[in-house]
Amino acid sequence: MQALRRRIRSVQNTAKITRAMKIVAGAELRRAEERARAARDYSEAIQAITARAVNGAHHFPHPLLVEQPVNTVGMLVVSSDRGLAGPFNANIFREAMAHLRREPAQKSGVIVVGRKGRDFFRFRGQRLLDEFVNLGERPSYADARSIADAIVGHYLEHVVDVVYVTYMHYVNPMVQRPKTIRLLPVEHPTVSSERSALNYTFEPEPEDVFEHLLPRYLEVLVYGALLESKASEQGARMMAMDTATKNAEEMIRKMILQRNRLRQAAITREIAELVGGAEAMR
Repeated sequence: MQALRRRIRSVQNTAKITRAMKIVAGAELRRAEERARAARDYSEAIQAITARAVNGAHHFPHPLLVEQPVNTVGMLVVSSDRGLAGPFNANIFREAMAHLRREPAQKSGVIVVGRKGRDFFRFRGQRLLDEFVNLGERPSYADARSIADAIVGHYLEHVVDVVYVTYMHYVNPMVQRPKTIRLLPVEHPTVSSERSALNYTFEPEPEDVFEHLLPRYLEVLVYGALLESKASEQGARMMAMDTATKNAEEMIRKMILQRNRLRQAAITREIAELVGGAEAMR
């Protein structure tokens, strides 16, 4: 009986913690969701601008546009620094590993965001090119710029020949989908026939335009991936803590029922002993 009481108190304390973590995750989710949705508009705009510029000067040999033989694949994996987020990190790692296995290249390198990703790939002996940890609950554009600069550096130095990013795309608090897109070389986006028929005049020259546009385009994609993953992480954590709280409450109900049965059995046994003793004394 004493062990059961201690177990009930322990699970009740756990339920208080998971309930508090759910509330905190819900508050963080609202802010992260707003930031992710706001960044989508800017990301779509700069992708449209880049599509028009690239298609308007498709013969311009900028280093970030030139396709080259793929010998080494680079993968940016956006994970979390903390756990207790359900299958959030596991789904990202599964998507990243599946994509790497599909690539024909024999070599690969990983740039990880988050301690969970670093530990996962380091444990499996994967070559880590860079790691970015402890970015906090609200990653900044400066963080995205640092990551993008590292990616461009590895690409221009021919450490990797193609770079992808795997992150969790946020749909709603209950639905997050792992997604992989190519970062480098910058893909020639497909535009409508009406837009492809237009001629563009570059002011200043294409060299100057691409020198500023393509790094900004890459930074925005990385920044969007960080915000989408952060919103997805908070949504997954909120749902995981909600499930944990419900499971704890169910365990408490079962243990209380078991405790009541034990107490009733003990009372019945004591009554039987008293009645038996009284009958023996007659």
